[in-house]
Amino acid sequence: MALSFGPRRAKYFEIEAPADGHGPLSTADLAHFEKLDLIYRSLCALLFNYVPTSGHPGGSISSGRFVEAILFDSAEYDLADPDRDDADIVSYAAGHKAMGLYALWALRDEIARVAGRGSLLPAGHRQRLRLEDLLGFRRNPITDTPLFRAFGARALDGHPTPATPFVRLSTGASGVGMASSIGLAFGARDYYGAGAPRVHIIEGEGGLTPGRVGEALAAAGTASLGNVLVHLDWNQASIDSEKVCRDGDVPGDYVQWDPRELFYLHDWNVIAVADGFDFQQVVAAQRQALAIGNGQPTAIVYRTVKGWKYGVEGKASHGAGHKLCSEGFYEAVAELTEAGATSLPECGPGDRRCLQSERGDAVREECFWAALEVVRAVIDENRPAVEALSGRLRASRERLYARARRPRADAPRVDAVYAAAAEGAARIPDELRLAAGSSATLRGELGRSLSHLNQASGGALLAAAADLLGSTSLSAVGDGFPPGFWNADTNPSSRLLATGGICEDAMVGILSGISAFGHALGVGSSYGAFLAPLGHIAARLHAIGAQARSAVSGEPYKPIVLVCGHTGLKTGEDGPTHADPQALQLLQQNFPLGTAISLTPWDPQELWPLTAAALAARPAVISTFVTRPSETVLDRAALGLAPAEDAAAGLYVLRRPSGVPDITIVLQESAVTYAFLEEALPLLADASVDALVYYVASAELFDLLPAEERLALFPEERAREAFGVTGFTLPTLYRWIHSQEGLDAALHPYRKGHYLGSGQGEAVLAEAGLEGESQFRAIRAHLDRRAR
Repeated sequence: MALSFGPRRAKYFEIEAPADGHGPLSTADLAHFEKLDLIYRSLCALLFNYVPTSGHPGGSISSGRFVEAILFDSAEYDLADPDRDDADIVSYAAGHKAMGLYALWALRDEIARVAGRGSLLPAGHRQRLRLEDLLGFRRNPITDTPLFRAFGARALDGHPTPATPFVRLSTGASGVGMASSIGLAFGARDYYGAGAPRVHIIEGEGGLTPGRVGEALAAAGTASLGNVLVHLDWNQASIDSEKVCRDGDVPGDYVQWDPRELFYLHDWNVIAVADGFDFQQVVAAQRQALAIGNGQPTAIVYRTVKGWKYGVEGKASHGAGHKLCSEGFYEAVAELTEAGATSLPECGPGDRRCLQSERGDAVREECFWAALEVVRAVIDENRPAVEALSGRLRASRERLYARARRPRADAPRVDAVYAAAAEGAARIPDELRLAAGSSATLRGELGRSLSHLNQASGGALLAAAADLLGSTSLSAVGDGFPPGFWNADTNPSSRLLATGGICEDAMVGILSGISAFGHALGVGSSYGAFLAPLGHIAARLHAIGAQARSAVSGEPYKPIVLVCGHTGLKTGEDGPTHADPQALQLLQQNFPLGTAISLTPWDPQELWPLTAAALAARPAVISTFVTRPSETVLDRAALGLAPAEDAAAGLYVLRRPSGVPDITIVLQESAVTYAFLEEALPLLADASVDALVYYVASAELFDLLPAEERLALFPEERAREAFGVTGFTLPTLYRWIHSQEGLDAALHPYRKGHYLGSGQGEAVLAEAGLEGESQFRAIRAHLDRRAR
């Protein structure tokens, strides 16, 4: 019986060479594009040659012609204003094609400059990527070579970041760029509604093989995300293989689909381009994509050859190329030098200065700049192409203005989230206050806090979960908005996203793109044991991108919020696979200061002040660790405990002694803190042990306090004498326990040297020796050792 995939909303097209030899480009336009690509391919060769062993020439070259068509024919943007968020976006999910991105950006800038159309360019050079900036390719910001300094060249990372104009997010880790770029399209479509800016995503077939990509494609197809276009460089070559996918009757080395099948399976329109080097086919395909109009995402699959016309093809050109100033290099750029009637400087085996450690970099830089001046001369000599291509840049801007895109009438107001957070950290809103003696969950109060912010901002939080929206209480984010999952056509006002199912990997990538677009916050939840590790890569790239963007613009970070739900040993029924205490260790203090904040509340009443304080601090990543079971809301005043609002400091004195403390105790995690307060503390009182008790609600919020405040709150002598109890791993106490004696005595789930078993939370705590009576005994034993 033949298999049938059933009907699709998507459509399938094939583009081949026009039978009459004519296509959408005139003969003159075609010649201009051919000249553009010659210069571009030559620039890629130069970049690899003069920055030896750097970059990926093969994929940069094979993708060049279709990206050139995007920049000079199909995309709508304003070269003079890289930050316009109503403009189309080009996002290199294939971050290893950075060489191509930089070469095209510089070439585009040079064309506008030579054309004398100053109005096409930004006023300041920091918003441009100039030919001079290519001297910074794969260079560190501290580079001290003469021309790098003299030209004020920008350091261009090996994979692009938002420090580069027109780049919205950091990519590079396999598959994350696809998910985060799709997130940009979600953010644009949600804010602008129908007619939203398009997101053009550049990728190769090897970049489709990670599982998170399939998850992201499913999310976009399901959501009818019609403003996303993937441009796929199908060249069949990766680092190790020349046949990545199945190709006709030939099985693939890695996967047994071809890219057209993969996209169509996920309900994407597919446009197959037989020859990705034929500009007529490429432009026809892109114009066809813009005309489909059925509301589904579109993938254009171009058949190409990696390293085309470079002299090194296939997998050999993935991350390698010609040796410095070798014969192969000169052959690769021969057509350019003939066009300019000039020669390139020789900087290789014939010039031993390049190999001297003291002067080698400077000499290569001189040769590189001389070669770039040859490129500049060729551009200057080809005025008809320059005029035509700069005219296309002007036409792109005019089309953008004609669009007159405006936010939808009820668009969310993300600034209201930050305003509410800044005003609210010191006071819990009346509607979020809990009565002493009532029952609540940490996850539920986090959900209510996020819902409060969503109501205040008109829906600036978009939430997704690994099939756990209700279980982690993240469904509350959608309260007051249309029920069901967000769909661009049928349910665009919902605040809940379907991100492929049980898919933490793609989910965090998509949410990071939503936040990076800048008009909403992406919020995602899953079991902490899964979300912390699986979301870590996308979260790290989001932090890298946010920091890079802030460095050039000064703007604050745009957070994503990770709800690490069902955290801690009270999730014991699911066993060690789901209740693993290691999750916090993966995120807490594992990012540069200020880029990420982890929250570890113990009391449901702490969720609002901690959430507000974290959002007010504007990190790139906020991770909140919340437990599953209901807890009794304690009467903190009656018990002599500090108010919940004090949690906003990150570390705070939970209980003060009546006099000189007998012991300093540092607590972190809800289950062990309830056990301490309800069981161990009364036993200590009966034994006349008076404790100074700290609670760690957020290590990073504490580290953001001024140094004087940190020292006043937690002096070094406290750290040297402290005894710690955590429901997470021992390394999460290193910040607070500074003596080996204290670390040896500290209580944590792995103290007995094995993963804990399953069962009710109380049983798992007891197995770990973390229930109240065991805590009491361990504290007394520690005091006895100190006395001896």
